[in-house]
Order: sequence, then C-alpha cells, then structure tokens
Amino acid sequence: MAKFYFFEKVKELFYQYVFTAPKDSYSKPTHLGITFASGYIAGVACAIVSHPADTVVSKMSKSGKSAGAILGELGFAGVWGGLSTRILMIGTLTGLQWWIYDTFKTAVGIGIQSKKH
Repeated sequence: MAKFYFFEKVKELFYQYVFTAPKDSYSKPTHLGITFASGYIAGVACAIVSHPADTVVSKMSKSGKSAGAILGELGFAGVWGGLSTRILMIGTLTGLQWWIYDTFKTAVGIGIQSKKH
C-alpha cells in the first residue's frame, strides 16, 4: 500500500511544482519519465520505511535469536546497514514497474492523453 501512496503523492507533487503546464502539453516520453521518477522515489521511501524490520527478520531467520536480541546486538545504527544497496535495488525495480505499467497503458490508448508524441 505504501508504494501506491508514495507513487501517487510524488507524481502529484511533480505535476504541481515541477511540471506545471497542463498535463496534455507534455509528450508521452515526458509523462513516462515522470512515472519512472515517481516510482523510483516511491521505492526509496518504501525501502527506508521497511529496511529496519527486514534487517531484523532476516537476522532472526539466520540465527534463531529473538527480535530483542538482534536489536540489542545491532543497535539503532546497525539496522540501517545495507540500506544504500536496498535503495538502489528497490528504487529501480519500483520505478521500472510503474514505467512498464504506464507504458502498456499508453500503448493501448488508456494512458495520459498528450498532444505531443
């Protein structure tokens, strides 16, 4: 659910503050670029939100220790280890997922209408 929320919010902010001309004045590639960027940023937000819990769960499954024990060992800073790699991976995958989805919608004529091609 967070990916959908962040994607829609970021896309809305792009059109509100960066791409302020009427939507139909932008080309399809521009819309798809906005889609990818919005998806990437949504992926980054989701990666940041979920990373600490995912780190703890991963360590729990490998060691059999409790969440409290893992948190005690790692500390606050430790649960953030590997976040940059996760951001790169999840941001890119989420951006591509939204880009593929909007590309398909545009190809079949149900995407954002544009006067430019």
